[in-house]
Amino acid sequence: MNSQSSPEPILRTPLYDAHAAAGARFVSFAGYEMPVQYKDGVLAEHRWTREHAGLFDVSHMGPALLTLDHPTDDPEANHLAVASALERLIPGDIAGLKRGRQRYTFLLNEAGGVLDDIMVQRPEPGDKQGRLFLVVNAGTKTNDFALIEQTLAGTAKLTPLIDQALIALQGPEAAAAFTALVPEASELMFMQGRRIVWDGGVLLVTRSGYTGEDGFEIMVDDEAAPVLWDRLMRDDRVKPIGLGARDSLRLEAGLPLYGHDLDETVSPVEAGLTFALSKRRLAAEDFPGAARITRELAEGPGRVRVALKVAGAPAREGAEIATPDGAVIGRVTSGGPSPTLSRPIALAFVPPAFAALGTPLQAIVRGKPQAAEVVALPFVPHRYVRQP
Repeated sequence: MNSQSSPEPILRTPLYDAHAAAGARFVSFAGYEMPVQYKDGVLAEHRWTREHAGLFDVSHMGPALLTLDHPTDDPEANHLAVASALERLIPGDIAGLKRGRQRYTFLLNEAGGVLDDIMVQRPEPGDKQGRLFLVVNAGTKTNDFALIEQTLAGTAKLTPLIDQALIALQGPEAAAAFTALVPEASELMFMQGRRIVWDGGVLLVTRSGYTGEDGFEIMVDDEAAPVLWDRLMRDDRVKPIGLGARDSLRLEAGLPLYGHDLDETVSPVEAGLTFALSKRRLAAEDFPGAARITRELAEGPGRVRVALKVAGAPAREGAEIATPDGAVIGRVTSGGPSPTLSRPIALAFVPPAFAALGTPLQAIVRGKPQAAEVVALPFVPHRYVRQP
């Protein structure tokens, strides 16, 4: 008898056949067989998204519904109760989240490190208060869901939405392409969400994304996902985009990738993500890791995330960062060529003394030092559509 356990089966999203028909090259990612690129290649897909509209399958992510166990007849009280429950694990202000709004926040450990960065959305309808929609990262969703279920047991129930696909449409022509099919989505601004009836089914639409461009993320039933994908693909402004370009797009936008720029040792302060820390929560210090985070805000962290433009070959993850005289002070957590800027860029952690804009540094690539300079984030300006 073979004593070795069988490997976990590779999963496929409801859009696998559509990817295969479009000539996708697949890779294994977070337990799923996912398209890394299509026939035109990563560079062309990246540029198409920056200039037109890129269509992404992100169904490997972890959407879930958090529901209050014992709701009352008071919608606002229900929201406050479910928000208070989730706030036991995060530093964000969910109690103050308006109806139909989404917020970026973190699951934290007791040492103030990031277990995951997540999205939390409050439903808009009055009869849906006491519920929150969550989206967690693909590689951490099993642990995330277990932590939430264990911590909130007896107060709220977590239901992973395993029968839902996630599609993202991103780029300057994304709004025109999507609202041609779903006109109601034109009313949404950045980080707003809405339940929309379409083609006999229901879409949960948020105006958000992971590229720095305007666009939408759409939750749709597995069975309806290929229909929506096909309808969007009929638009000449839309092309399918794989994980390769998704990564280069988010890097240009300066957006962190969990497991690379964020992990259980990195605090939100070190990562430069203090905008996601609620003033009310910081004052109360009632979330995991509050002592470390408040101390770092007061005294400064020992390291910070910086953006670098690099001369020469791309500095990939793990490359050492050194001072001009060769002293190693940090390392790259994400790096690669920027198609928009036509030069290598990187995210790295260094001591605060070396984080000022314009600071000259070196990236050690294949044992050779290359000039690098600290620059502002994002590398490429965001083009979100915000409330006037």
